[in-house]
Amino acid sequence: MAITYAAASLKLPLDARLLLTDKLKLSDPVAVSYRSDNTAVVRINGNSVVTPVAAGKANMYVEVIASGYKGQLVLPVQVTASASNLKVKHESKQITAAGQSYKVQTVTIPKGMPLTAGLASRKVGVVQSLLSIAKAYQADAAINGTYFEAYGGIPEPYGTVIADGSVEHIGNTGTAIGFTWDGTIVMDTLRVKILGGTNGSFTSPNNWYAYFMNRTPAAGASSAIMFTPKRGAKVGFALGTAVTVRKGIVTKISKKENASIPTDGYVLVYTGSEEKLASCFQLGTKVDYKMEMTNLTKAPVAWSRVHTAIGAGPRLVKDGKLAINPVLEGFSSSKILTDAASRSGILVKKDGTILIATVPKATIKQWGQIMVQLGAVQAMNLDGGASSGMYAQGKLITKPGRLISNGLVFGTKLKW
Repeated sequence: MAITYAAASLKLPLDARLLLTDKLKLSDPVAVSYRSDNTAVVRINGNSVVTPVAAGKANMYVEVIASGYKGQLVLPVQVTASASNLKVKHESKQITAAGQSYKVQTVTIPKGMPLTAGLASRKVGVVQSLLSIAKAYQADAAINGTYFEAYGGIPEPYGTVIADGSVEHIGNTGTAIGFTWDGTIVMDTLRVKILGGTNGSFTSPNNWYAYFMNRTPAAGASSAIMFTPKRGAKVGFALGTAVTVRKGIVTKISKKENASIPTDGYVLVYTGSEEKLASCFQLGTKVDYKMEMTNLTKAPVAWSRVHTAIGAGPRLVKDGKLAINPVLEGFSSSKILTDAASRSGILVKKDGTILIATVPKATIKQWGQIMVQLGAVQAMNLDGGASSGMYAQGKLITKPGRLISNGLVFGTKLKW
């Protein structure tokens, strides 16, 4: 079969990633794999996300892996230095909202500046200082992201995280902000389900599911969880039945084992009453899955082209007007419903400019009013309290009171 690309070769600056499938054509809709022959220059993941690493030359290979078909595309790539002159801008602003004055720290992110999810030590389930995260990604600006377990236990996120085009944690509460390959910014009450199938069928008895991702199950509880390489080398516990999948094939099934996570696959762990789901897997079973993305109204949301997302919330501003309903979004803590606290947030202006911001003490309603005064067309709350932190131009603008799990990082020389 034929595999073609819109260009005979690629020239890619260091500050730009791309989705290869945007301009890739297959004569038949079959499964393919992606690889680079020089990952020190350019990487490509299973979602066809091309990531430049260093200036130089390499070849990317797209190869048919479906049985009964043959085909290969070799695409030369030249990675060049970043030529972007976009700059972030920090400002301290005195904002009056609802008759009160607030000192708000803001950082303006110009439209088109590259960004990604900044994970502590590039993993899900660990913590690091915001300053360390920003420096590890060579960011020009950064802000803390979603809520996480900060009071004991494994510091796993609570909200949804999408990184490098892949869902890496599912939260299913609050609001999420997403950034697409064409530069569009979306904001919605994103809800994600993992729906799986075996041997080409997604119907019973071949179907399976997982409703958590990269999250440790409670001992004695029933759970269905997927663990990806962003979790680390191991799942981190020994409970239930673990199903190891590499390149879409089940390679191991084990019980009560701290299973290793393959770099070219994932591990499914079923505990309690969900352990029965493991019965649809055998060694050699072909496995596939898809992400079902909807919002609170159960309407489908077009987030398949989102490369980066952070879920936190609640929503503060929608279409230029206050839009605050934390109870509807699933929040019940007084820290969100009524209390005044340190806040972090992100807003989008009419021209596509992003503003990240922090305030020392405000209720969620006051925070929303501040966002309107800052010119928000869309805005949402991020984790706050001791997690609230912001970095720009080589220094901390707002210093978090604790190590954090994740954030958003922006810059023209990001180390993806």
